[in-house]
Amino acid sequence: MNNYEIMFIVKATMEADMIKKTVENYKSLIKTLKGKVVDFKEMGEKKLAYPIKKEINGYYYVMTVELAKENVSEFDRKIRLDENVLRHLIINLDEE
Repeated sequence: MNNYEIMFIVKATMEADMIKKTVENYKSLIKTLKGKVVDFKEMGEKKLAYPIKKEINGYYYVMTVELAKENVSEFDRKIRLDENVLRHLIINLDEE
């Protein structure tokens, strides 16, 4: 199990319950992939530096997870397919 930091931005134009559902889906996906959410931070709504998919604001979330190396690509694949996620970034905290 490696430690990863995952940051993702969710569309701010969605309803609040849909935003929460999207976030909970990714938390549960980590558990489904036999990982563990160590820390979760909701950074709130922020103005984007430039428009992404015609959106100018987004909700930022950062979570630190323990996940097997082979399951990271599956998480990455699923988050890429979600149209509600504007951007995401996965950083391996163990590699330095």
